[in-house]
Amino acid sequence: MALIPPSLGSLQLNAPFSSFLSPKHTVFTSPHGHGFGCVCLHKTWKRPPSMFLTNKPVIKDGVLSINGKDTLTGVPDNVVVTPLSNSSAFVGATSTLPNSRHVFRLGLIQDIRLLCLFRFKLWWMIPRMGNSGQDIPIETQMLLLEAKEEPDGPASYILFLPVLDGEFRSSLQGNPSNELELCVESGDPAIVTSRSLKAVFVNYGDNPFDLMNKSMKTLEKHLGTFSHRETKQMPGMLDWFGWCTWDAFYHEVNPQGIRDGLKSLSEGGTPARFLIIDDGWQDTTNEFQKEGEPFIEGSQFGGRLVSIKENNKFRETANEDLNGAPSGLKDFVSDIKRTFGLKYVYVWHALLGYWGGFHPDAPEGRKYNPKLKFPIQSPGNLANMRDISMDCMEKYGIGAIDPTKASEFYDDLHSYLVSQDVDGVKVDVQNILETLATGLGGRVSLTRQFQQALEKSIATNFQDNSIICCMGLSTDTLYNARRSAITRASDDYYPKIPTTQSLHIAAVAFNSIFLGEVVVPDWDMFYSLHSAAEFHAVARAVGGCGVYVSDKPGQHDFEILRRLVLPDGSVLRAKYPGRPSRDCLFNDPVMDGESLLKIWNLNKVTGVIGVFNCQGAGSWPCLDNPVQKDVSPKLCGQVSPADIEYFEEVAPPPWTGDCAVFSLKAGSLSRLPKNGSFNVKLKILECDVFTVSPIKVYHGKVHFAAIGLIDMYNSGGAVETVEALNASTNGGIRIKGRGAGRFGAYSNEKPKLCSVNSKQEPVTFRDEDNLLTITIPSDTNFWEIVVSY
Repeated sequence: MALIPPSLGSLQLNAPFSSFLSPKHTVFTSPHGHGFGCVCLHKTWKRPPSMFLTNKPVIKDGVLSINGKDTLTGVPDNVVVTPLSNSSAFVGATSTLPNSRHVFRLGLIQDIRLLCLFRFKLWWMIPRMGNSGQDIPIETQMLLLEAKEEPDGPASYILFLPVLDGEFRSSLQGNPSNELELCVESGDPAIVTSRSLKAVFVNYGDNPFDLMNKSMKTLEKHLGTFSHRETKQMPGMLDWFGWCTWDAFYHEVNPQGIRDGLKSLSEGGTPARFLIIDDGWQDTTNEFQKEGEPFIEGSQFGGRLVSIKENNKFRETANEDLNGAPSGLKDFVSDIKRTFGLKYVYVWHALLGYWGGFHPDAPEGRKYNPKLKFPIQSPGNLANMRDISMDCMEKYGIGAIDPTKASEFYDDLHSYLVSQDVDGVKVDVQNILETLATGLGGRVSLTRQFQQALEKSIATNFQDNSIICCMGLSTDTLYNARRSAITRASDDYYPKIPTTQSLHIAAVAFNSIFLGEVVVPDWDMFYSLHSAAEFHAVARAVGGCGVYVSDKPGQHDFEILRRLVLPDGSVLRAKYPGRPSRDCLFNDPVMDGESLLKIWNLNKVTGVIGVFNCQGAGSWPCLDNPVQKDVSPKLCGQVSPADIEYFEEVAPPPWTGDCAVFSLKAGSLSRLPKNGSFNVKLKILECDVFTVSPIKVYHGKVHFAAIGLIDMYNSGGAVETVEALNASTNGGIRIKGRGAGRFGAYSNEKPKLCSVNSKQEPVTFRDEDNLLTITIPSDTNFWEIVVSY
């Protein structure tokens, strides 16, 4: 066993192992004496009292303990621990031979609830729940264990985060013997090592969300290669409703179609304020798909860029009869901004220009020295789910830009787009670099080189950190994201595949536990006119993300859109990335047949919980036996205000300890103590959303809690402040916020009068649930309501 001890830990290291165990705590070892077996994780260590004793992470007699919790047993001798604090350490391993790829055994995991986030495709990540090492998939990028002193006692949590160690990228996986394994790889046969001492960061804590937050901030400082979400500039488009052209047109996107879509959204009262012109606007060629011949599935991924400019569709208007028609991309973009009030126009491009890169023989691309390369996937990727885009790029090859020319390429492309009045970019196919790293210094180095060039260009050319990253859910990319603030958090939205709708919501919610510390997770586009439209709409309302649809022109459900979008085109975005509630973390909301998914978030003065029935509508990929358990027509679950983490942020004194809970679906209001709960019943692909507002006492007698715009999915997102007025105003309460519609609040008595922006408005009051409502005029964007008693 190799061990790097803590500076003050010798007494602990020399103590006999048996002295740390209670009389009921037993270690089962293999006949060979390697400690294989499981230390009972629900038991505690018994420590002899000592003023010098520390709980720093240590490997002793084949057991890795973190904060005194036995975490792995049967730890091989070549595993190394480097403590950082009492609760955290780096774990790595050594080999007798150098190689570009190692798989090390770390120890046994058994009889403990666990959550993994793993790459099931080269580009994308999904969750997996289990209770032993064999349940940990290849390409796991986050592992969370639930440890309990007693079966019904409070939980603590142990987090494993495989990281980047020098030129090597780490991931976790399990084996049939329930051992946790560490994979360390460079992606280039020429980049080899025999040791990776800081491959995995391990940390312990009592709150899983605090644990994740503090761990990523520790890694931010230690690695120095990425920045935490909280420090990043947020692009302005996040707070405005958007429209993406992809599912509306796919590659057939054209100027007239864009005009039609923007017009129909505006006429319906939900104007798009940002636009993404997706794949289909660029100047490309495709030698694998001949014009007039039958379409070959996947051939689109063989297309290559021939210039950084727009294609003929955007150089000339699609409607020759239109007087004064725009004659180029700049005229078109400027015109739709003026006509439809767009604030931001983004365009799509791939990291290497296009799916197939830049054509090596294109005259305009020679300055970037593109070379045809054929991707090579790692064994980890090949062990999981194949992807048609990757299969085709392996077949057709990629015109890979010279890494030394990356900065020039991005600066040329982005400065040209700025000259065309474009405000930002969606950059796709980002994980491709790990497959092209042979001969280029390895995947970590190559990714960092391109990431730095890309972010430098964004900072130079766009004033709003205007980039949405996509197909980049590998830690190679995430741990090199210094500036990028938005990343797509799931596989695509597939409107034509019913079995993926619930998977999409569950995947983003769980992925956000990890991703939400580095970026704002992007939930992708959706159709507002679709059987699962409200399911998606509510998820985005509680997701703290950008909200954009990809409706075909004229095909909208404005009843749904008006619950997301205010008349001025803004959205009521929640404060944090939406994540599963604590009691959902180790339950499978898609396939266990019984669990509802609860996603929590906060606004400025309220909390919000979205509840979703994701059961019975699809199966996770990459399962050996994807058997869906029988699901009742309706599932029942419990919801509590306590499901909302950090609720104290919106509940300072004089909070009574009670909450007003408003159900959008029922339109009803309830009063509950914070730890109280209520039942929710939902059908498959059905959801509800609950606004939770702390009830405070004003003027010694009035119990009041603002709910917000009660016809919106995230009602409380409309409320900015709530405060008591002084006694000379007859014991009033002032609420500031934005958006038109019905404002609702909890009040223990009916007010004498209410005003909106100093104009008295009628108020209704329901005695049965203490709901007061005031209608805010339709032409109002910002308001100040005064409620007088």
